[in-house]
Amino acid sequence: MSKKIKLTEAISIGIGGMVGGGIFAVLGLAVTLSKGGTPLAFLFAGILALITSYSYVKLSKKYADRGGTVKFINQGFGRTVFSGGINNLLWVSYIIMLSLYASAFGSYAPNLAPITGNELDFHIYASAIIVLASIINYYSIKVVGMIESYAVIIKLVILISFIGVGLYGLMGNPNLEQLSPENWEAPLQLLTGGMVIFVAYEGFELIANSAPDIENPQKNIPRAYYISIIFVVLLYIIIAVVTVGSLPFDTIKTAEDYVLAEAAKPMLGQTGFTIITIAALISTFSAINASIYGGSRVSYEIAEEDELPHQFTYQLWNQPIGLLITAMLTLALTNTLELESISTAGSVGFLLVFAMVNYVGFKLSKETKGFKSIPIAGFVLCLIAMIVLLQQQFSSNRMGVMVAIAIIGSCFFMEYIYKKMKKNEG
Repeated sequence: MSKKIKLTEAISIGIGGMVGGGIFAVLGLAVTLSKGGTPLAFLFAGILALITSYSYVKLSKKYADRGGTVKFINQGFGRTVFSGGINNLLWVSYIIMLSLYASAFGSYAPNLAPITGNELDFHIYASAIIVLASIINYYSIKVVGMIESYAVIIKLVILISFIGVGLYGLMGNPNLEQLSPENWEAPLQLLTGGMVIFVAYEGFELIANSAPDIENPQKNIPRAYYISIIFVVLLYIIIAVVTVGSLPFDTIKTAEDYVLAEAAKPMLGQTGFTIITIAALISTFSAINASIYGGSRVSYEIAEEDELPHQFTYQLWNQPIGLLITAMLTLALTNTLELESISTAGSVGFLLVFAMVNYVGFKLSKETKGFKSIPIAGFVLCLIAMIVLLQQQFSSNRMGVMVAIAIIGSCFFMEYIYKKMKKNEG
C-alpha cells in the first residue's frame, strides 16, 4: 500500500518539476531573444502551459495511472505507430531536458571552482553530474525523493530572496528603462522567445504520474496543477523583471549561460553571485536526479504498453534498463549540442506532445466530463507555437531546427520498424 500524496506534496512535485534547471538554463537565452519583453515571453509560455494543464486535469482524474502522459496518449489514439512515436518523443524530450539541466550545471560550476580554466571545465562538470545522479538513482529511489524535497525548499527560498533583494535594488537602477516597450522585440519574436523557453514549464506533467496516489483526487488534482503553474508563472515573470532591470543587455549576453548569478551582483556583489551559483547547482542537480528517474519510468511504461522492445522492462542493478540508456544518451547530447539547439529541440518535442494530449482531452471530453473548447484551443495553440518556433529559429539556429525535426522523425521511424518487426514475428 503506497503512501497517499497530500496536496502540498503534489504542488511541490509540480513546482519542483518546473523550477528545476529550466530557469537557470534558459533565462539568458530568453533575454537575448526577447530583450525588454522577456517577462511577456515567460507569460506567453505560461499561458500555454496553463491551458494545456486543463486537459491534464481532466485526464488525470479519469485515467489516473503511473504512466501519466503515456497512458493518456494511448487512451486517445490506441496503440498505433502514431501513439508509439509520440510516446517515444516524450522519452527523448526527457533526455533533452536532462541535457539542458546538465548544460546549466556545467556553465555555473566553473565560476565557483574552475579546474582547467577553459571550455573543458564545462564538459567535465556536465558529464560528472549526470554520472553522479545516475549512481544515486541506482543506489536508492528514496534518496532521490529526499534530495528533491529539500532542494525544492532551498531553491525557492533563494529565488524568492533574490526577488526581494532584486526588487529593492531596482529603485534608481538606470537599467530599469530596458523594460519599457521600445526595448521589446516584435510580437512574433516575443512569441518565439516564449516558445524556446517553453521547456522551463514542462515539469508540471510529472503530477500526472503521481495522480493515482494523490489523496482526495477529485479536489486535489486540479488544485495541484493550477496552483503550481500559476505560482511558477508569477515567479518567472518577476525574475525576468529583476534580471532585465538590473543588468545592461550586453552584460546579459556575455553571461548568457549563468545570467541569474550575474544579476545578483549589482545588489549583493560577489557574495550574491556565489549564493545564486550554489542555488543553480542545487537546482540543476535535483532536476537531473528527478528527471533521470522520470525518464527511465517513461521508457519502462512505453515498453509495458508494447511500444518499445520488451527488453526495456528488464531490470539492471534493481532499476529498469532505461535508466542506463537515458543517462548515456544524455551524456552524448550534452557534450555535442549548443544550449540553444538543446532548448529548441526540447521545446518542439514538448509542444508536439502537449498538442496531442490537448487533442486527446478534446476527443475524450465526453468521458472526462470536460469542455471541448479549452483542449481544442490548447491543441491549436501548441501547434501554432511549434510552427512559429521552427520557422523563426530556422534563420538564426538552423542546427536546433534540424535536430528537432530529426528527433521527431526518428521517434516515429523507430516505432514503425518496431511494429513491423513485431508483426513479422507474430
